Amino acid sequence: MPLAEPDIIGKLQKREPSGFLLSSLRGVGQVDLQPLIWTGLLILAALWSAGWEIGLFATLGTLVSTATAYALGVDRSSIAVGLQGYSGCLTGIALVISLGHHPATYVLAVVGAIMCTLLTATLTTLLGPYGLTALTAPFCLVSGVMVLGAPSFSRIWNGAPKPVSSPTTGDTGISWDDLWHAFFTNVSQVFLVDEWYVGLIMLAGLACAGARVVLFAAAGSVTGIVTAWALGAPTDLIRNGIYGYNAVLVAIALGAVFLAGTVANGAYALFGAAVSTGLTASLTSLFKPFGGHTFTWPFILTTWVLMAAVPLLPRLRRSD
Repeated sequence: MPLAEPDIIGKLQKREPSGFLLSSLRGVGQVDLQPLIWTGLLILAALWSAGWEIGLFATLGTLVSTATAYALGVDRSSIAVGLQGYSGCLTGIALVISLGHHPATYVLAVVGAIMCTLLTATLTTLLGPYGLTALTAPFCLVSGVMVLGAPSFSRIWNGAPKPVSSPTTGDTGISWDDLWHAFFTNVSQVFLVDEWYVGLIMLAGLACAGARVVLFAAAGSVTGIVTAWALGAPTDLIRNGIYGYNAVLVAIALGAVFLAGTVANGAYALFGAAVSTGLTASLTSLFKPFGGHTFTWPFILTTWVLMAAVPLLPRLRRSD
């Protein structure tokens, strides 16, 4: 996830000597790589509008991850811009959706959020020499392991999870109604929610972060739709955002955060968005036989690969 400039960090620390709640709000926004408070606030409001359970577990995961970072003495500049809370946010949502709302889920959400903070530190250490960041990998690892192991424990597992549609079968015709639903659900599915109005509110939050951010989010969503349709993906999965949410994240990451604002970089970002759409089907097929979940792995892998290539591609350059 993006780091703030040193002068911004200094201001944050001066204004927020005990800004735990504001740091947590930024953590929600950092799921979409944005540290702005208003972005985090609108995204959190969108999650609560999707259902109190989703809103509650997103809040719980973010608060616990951020508190863990404080308790372990993690660099305060990292905490201040929300870099310690976003994986906990996603983990809380993933667990309540996958395991249902019962006491054990609260315990797992807390443990998972703590583990996300630890894994963020681990991956930052491992990836730092290569100029890469952890992105949402801590969330994918923690949530994937917990959901995969849950059926083995009777006090955790309360039944089968929601069925996952096959990434290779289904009707491929598409209507205008499917298209506009997909445009917004591509944004909401970043948080594992398939309600179009949630995506609309989230786009408003991204607009607060700047025109470039919301434009690349929109362009990534469109790229995901076009790529999935061109490849013959099932309409229901396109409509529900399954094929587009990773494209949204890749477009924001490469087009508005990690790379400078040039035409070449913009084209590179949208190419990455298209690649992540195809990779979504591949990883879903890979994980499905053993009950694994794709989550945001297509975004992570695509972004890591394309960012690792930048130093040897003279026409591309990182943001200052």
